[in-house]
Parts: sequence; C-alpha cells; structure tokens
Amino acid sequence: MANFSKPTVPQFSVDVYQNEFLPEGGRDVNAIVTVTSTGGGTTGGFASGGGGTAAAGVVIMVDCSGSMDYPATKMRGAREATAAAVDTLRDGTHFAVVAGTHVAKEVYPGNGGLAVADARTRAEAKEALRRLSAGGGTAIGTWLRLADRLLSSAELTIRHGILLTDGRNEHESPEELRAALDACAGRFTCDARGVGTDWEVKEVTGIASALLGTADIVADPAGLAADFTAMMEHAMGKGVADVALRLWTPVGVEIVFVKQVAPSVEDLTGRRTEAGPRAGDYPTGSWGDESRDYHVSVRVPQAAVGREMLAARVSLIAPDPAGGDPRPLSQGLVRAVWTDDLAMSTSINPQVAHYTGQAELADVIQQGLDARKSGDRDGATAKLGRAVQLAAASGNADTAKLLSKVVDVVDAATGTVRLKAKVAEADEMTLETRSTKTVRVKR
Repeated sequence: MANFSKPTVPQFSVDVYQNEFLPEGGRDVNAIVTVTSTGGGTTGGFASGGGGTAAAGVVIMVDCSGSMDYPATKMRGAREATAAAVDTLRDGTHFAVVAGTHVAKEVYPGNGGLAVADARTRAEAKEALRRLSAGGGTAIGTWLRLADRLLSSAELTIRHGILLTDGRNEHESPEELRAALDACAGRFTCDARGVGTDWEVKEVTGIASALLGTADIVADPAGLAADFTAMMEHAMGKGVADVALRLWTPVGVEIVFVKQVAPSVEDLTGRRTEAGPRAGDYPTGSWGDESRDYHVSVRVPQAAVGREMLAARVSLIAPDPAGGDPRPLSQGLVRAVWTDDLAMSTSINPQVAHYTGQAELADVIQQGLDARKSGDRDGATAKLGRAVQLAAASGNADTAKLLSKVVDVVDAATGTVRLKAKVAEADEMTLETRSTKTVRVKR
C-alpha cells in the first residue's frame, strides 16, 4: 500500500452548452453545464495530509440483522466484501466498521473513533470481521448517526460512508430515518447497496440521494466483494470535498430548476442554500477525476428583439482549507439573446434535448413500475413503452437491456411493448434502482 502524503488539488473547468436565442416574448433559458475535474484522482485524496492530519476517512456500515442469515451466503458475502474494501484502503486513511441492526455497534476499532489504515490495522479489522454474526432488526438511521459521530472524531477533509442492507428499515419510522438523513446531509457522502431482493428500493436510493452517493442492487451475494472493492477504489480517488454549484442570477430572473443529469439524474433544486444577494449554492459532494453534467433552467424577464442579457453565472465553489471564505474554482455564463430569426430561436440545443429526454426516461420508468405494482396494466404498458422509445432514441443501451427484462419489445422506435407475464423480482428491482442512470450526449 502506497502512502501518498502530498495530494494535489483537482483542477476544475466549466463548459456551458445552450441555445441562447429566444423569440420575442420568450422567457425560458436552458443550459447544460459540464463540470470536469482533473488531476486529483491520481494522487489518492484518501491520503494522510501534511503534519499527520488525515485528509479523509470512511466508515463501512454492514447490515447484521437476522435476515442476513437467510441464506447464509449473505452474511458470508458481507464479511468477504467488507474485508475486500478494507484491503483497498490506502495507507493513512482513517476508517471504521459498523455493524447495523436495530442499533449500531462499532466493530472496529471500537474505541469511539477511527483507525488509521496500515498493514496492522487492516489485519486487525479483518480479524474483527470474522466475529460478525446476524441477529436483530433494522434501524438504518442509527447506523448513519454513528457513522457521522465517528467521522467527526478526526480532522477530515473528505468524509465517506459505504452502507449495505438486505432488508426494509422496519425498526424505526420513516420520519426517524428522514431526520437522520437530514442530520447527516452535508457532513458525509454515502454509497448504498441492497443485497438480495428483500429490501426497499426507494429507501436505499433515498439514502444515496440525500447523501450524494450512489445506489445499486447486488442481487447475488457472490458479487458483493467486487462491488465493495470498486466502491472503495472510487472513493480513494476523491481529492476535494463539499464542492457546491453556485448560481447567481440578475434581478428579475427566476430559478426553474437545477438538476444533475449525468452520470445520473438528481434534482438539486430544493437543496439550495443562500450564498449572498441573488446567489445560491447547490451541493455536489466530493470529486476526483471525473466529469458531470447539470441542467440549469431559468426564467428571464421579457425583452425586445435585439436585447441580450446575462441570464445566470454558474461557479464551482469549494471550502477554503485555511477556514476563510469559500474559493471559486471555475465559472461559466448562461446568456439570453432575443431575435426575430425563427430558425435561431426555435432550434433546441442537442445537449439540452438529450438530457431532457434522459430525465423523462427516469420519470416514466418509475411511473411505469409503480403502475405495474398497483395493477394498472394499461398505464404500465404506456409508460414503459415510452421508456423503451426514449432509451432507444438516446442510445441508452444499458437501460434498454433492463427494460427488455420487464417488457417484450415489439417496436422500440414507436414504444410498442407488451408487459411480460412473469418478471424476476431482481430484474424489476434492478431496473428501478438504476432508472436514473444516464448516458452522455455525443458531442
């Protein structure tokens, strides 16, 4: 294990794709903002910082409720997966392992704090994992609150959680879980995984959404180790945390919405925090070497032909390591220009059109699956048919493949489908869990 003691800060760039031309009286301005971070993931953001101060830490939360014993391969797979994740930790990373039931218990290091990864602590942690056994209920909010306390016990710049569950959150109310998520939001990011098919998709995806992480299904426990290793490797590449998308708008401009649209759809509109006059911050979490796309929609005042204005300024903002004001990383401009040229004002920017379709694809999959569960076969057929049509048109082959396990596709171009008489529960849950994953527009 290498010890990266001098992580570099990623460099950010912002590119804006839009059709800035509006017809006379036009008000809605849409833009795709591509944010790219380079130069951070290669250093290992999860490294020991200067002067021995930890740059980052991770807490692995493992479901140890009674259902993890049925079949026994789930508990065995969870132990092996957590051990694989521990092996992936870089030297200097602060870490802990939590066993989750109707209460949360520290498995390692067990002293109310975090261990520092090296050969000795990794071996100790894996030894402690052998003592994990299944029994008890499920109260995920308690797991998250303990992870938050552990991650708060050290000076960390990046704080991350990995959560595995196999069942429904039956031993606390939805309000208690929501309160825990609200308390943890902005304090650490968290990837969530459901193993098997007895868990609730909306609970797991809701956890990942609230904590700006990823969600997925691991239907076969044998796949957990590979998935945990990949998650931890991705986490190891994070170089800067708590990055915000700051949107400044002139007087009279309204925010319609702000959404992440790649690599998955995530509505950030309601997560705005005020950041000065006419400015607001939208959280994006931690970054390594990666690129994400955001759809910004604003409504401007009407103006006459020939006028132009700055509709919005989009900036990337990160905390100042020295504790000063947040520092700008990069910015882009969204413009509005009024014209009487019909061809210019009616042209839809390809990036905007593509991601509008991807957002609709995510929506109609959810609506179609909900209709199917409620027994509305006509509604399910219509919505899932539209999903097949959108997936085919946008080249989203992965989603198209998942849809084909739920419906028989008669004609993808027109969205003509038939509901399958029998659908494996794992296939339906996989489609629902991955419904928000998008493909990027070809530029």
